[in-house]
Amino acid sequence: MGTGAVRLLGLDPGLQHTGWGVLQCTGNHLRHLGDGVISTDTGLDLAERLAFLHRGLNELIAAWQPDEAAVEHTYVNKNPAAALKLGQARGVVLLAPALAGIPVAEYQAMEVKRAVVGTGHAEKQQVEAMVRMLLPGAGIRRSDAADALAVAICHAHHRQSRVALARAYAP
Repeated sequence: MGTGAVRLLGLDPGLQHTGWGVLQCTGNHLRHLGDGVISTDTGLDLAERLAFLHRGLNELIAAWQPDEAAVEHTYVNKNPAAALKLGQARGVVLLAPALAGIPVAEYQAMEVKRAVVGTGHAEKQQVEAMVRMLLPGAGIRRSDAADALAVAICHAHHRQSRVALARAYAP
């Protein structure tokens, strides 16, 4: 990586499919490095699925060596059992980078949509289309991966604002 380049890992938590995306951020320039999905087998017990997700995240972190991670703060589901399982998967998604010593930021879905599309009420398809436009040639194959890249883009925008503010108020 070049001087000032930061590698960002975006994560979209899910028990069945956890999307991930890796970007290199240099100033205002974003470059797509990779994306994909960690999928668990619905036939396994919950503990085995969570362990599989954790191992997959550890392999991802080891392979890409991100400097920072960002996770979408998911809250959905009318079904309490499904919401609880999603919460447990989200816990694993937050834990893996934290255990690796990587700072983890969290963003609400509306924040992600606002950063990528310009409105917090954008449709899922609009977000995916904008991610494809912002990262030409990315070849994103799954919507879960596009969502994770959107989280990484949101983090890049917020991080640039924090860097600019820190410079403005530096002695």
